[in-house]
Amino acid sequence: MSFSFFRGSSRSPRSTPQSDLAKAIHDSLLALDSKTASKALEEVEKNIATMRQVLSGDGDAEPNPEQVSKLALDICKEDVLSLLVQNLPTLGWKARKDLVHCWCILLGQTDGFTYCCVDYLEKHVELLDFLVMCYNNKEIALNCGSMLRECVKYPTLAKYILESASFELFFKYVELANFDIASDALCTFKELLTRHETAVSQFLSGHYEQFFKLYEKLLTSSNYVTRRQSLKILSEFLLEPPNSQIMKQYITEVRFLKIMMALLEDSSKNIQISAFHMFKVFVANPNKPPEIIDTLSKNCEALLRQLHNLPTSKGGEDEQFEEERDLIINEITRVSQLSNAIT
Repeated sequence: MSFSFFRGSSRSPRSTPQSDLAKAIHDSLLALDSKTASKALEEVEKNIATMRQVLSGDGDAEPNPEQVSKLALDICKEDVLSLLVQNLPTLGWKARKDLVHCWCILLGQTDGFTYCCVDYLEKHVELLDFLVMCYNNKEIALNCGSMLRECVKYPTLAKYILESASFELFFKYVELANFDIASDALCTFKELLTRHETAVSQFLSGHYEQFFKLYEKLLTSSNYVTRRQSLKILSEFLLEPPNSQIMKQYITEVRFLKIMMALLEDSSKNIQISAFHMFKVFVANPNKPPEIIDTLSKNCEALLRQLHNLPTSKGGEDEQFEEERDLIINEITRVSQLSNAIT
């Protein structure tokens, strides 16, 4: 594969088409701060389109793996990744789209030992923070979301985002007024909390109080989508085996039980059902603390009425759901009777 601007004879003996392209992107990005910024932007966007062609092929020819790998190495060497991220707000729509496409390919490139672009981001974590904060910019929010989710595929990058101060911004982003951006942020938020079980478990162990205090606001949000999706995500990561100790701690706290009890009365049938699947873990816990027992006993009548009124869907899962519901009803009744007998 050849490109017109590679054909000059002035190239040094050691230069390659890939290193020339990386250098061209680097120089054109730096030129964005010059007096000829508009011309530089045209050059940047042309170079990004050329980069996409090298990485993806041109439709007639498949990409050359060696060229792709070499380009990834040269892009890291020339600090192109930093410049691309920092100048993302300046790029036009088509260039941003091309960049996202290239980003996904570049992060997957390895020199046989390490993912060179991932390694680069590990050394320049401020770029991850920048991408997270870009959710505040509606023009580039969705592009940054796609780039972040690609980063989250790699445990070291996901771990950094989870433990960074910028992670807390997601609790705001998922409730943004712009539905598309809020949905995209929720998708990234879910990936962070469900993709790498060990990293998530370590994060939750070290940030238990801070995290669940923020998460409580999502579960009690006035926004239906936020309530439903945060409840769904909670059940996904909390019930994972590596999070068993976190889950055991969570189901001993009355404040969280009361949230599930409130969600059982939500106007949405879908939320009621999802809440039940979390609520039943509190009730089925064989080591319920006195505070949990007391709360279940005091609210026994209302809970039984709510459980009997839970909606069921048509299908093969009805029978299992009804069995679980009956078991929970029986356990609440037993706990209440025992508590009343003691008092």
